[in-house]
Amino acid sequence: MDKTLLIIKPDAVKRNLSGKILKQIMDAGFTVLGMKMLWLNKEQGGKFYEIHKGKEFYDWLVNFISSGPVVVACLRAPDAPQKLRGVVGATDPKKAAPNTVRNLYGTSVGENVVHASAPDENPQREIDFFFKAEDLYEY
Repeated sequence: MDKTLLIIKPDAVKRNLSGKILKQIMDAGFTVLGMKMLWLNKEQGGKFYEIHKGKEFYDWLVNFISSGPVVVACLRAPDAPQKLRGVVGATDPKKAAPNTVRNLYGTSVGENVVHASAPDENPQREIDFFFKAEDLYEY
């Protein structure tokens, strides 16, 4: 079983979509090992998204992720990072497959309701950013 990270972004939290999104993901076979709500400041947002530093959308991304509360969850499933990316859909909600999270709830490429760890960008680093080992429960 693999682990991955999900962030329900400020746009989804503000629209009260956290429960619907979590239900869809859990119905797809994921187990929640840890979850919490928090509000990142710009320094934390910048550190989390440092992989994108220097790209034209970096400042917008940092400002957006720190614009309101987020829900972060460590999830477990076979091939979790790849599977979660399939459940949430393409970054652009208009290009996301039907009935994926972003297709159903996203409004734009930027405000696409969730972040899902990319399989090739070290999901464990993202999990460790938000959770200590004792915050995660294997059951």
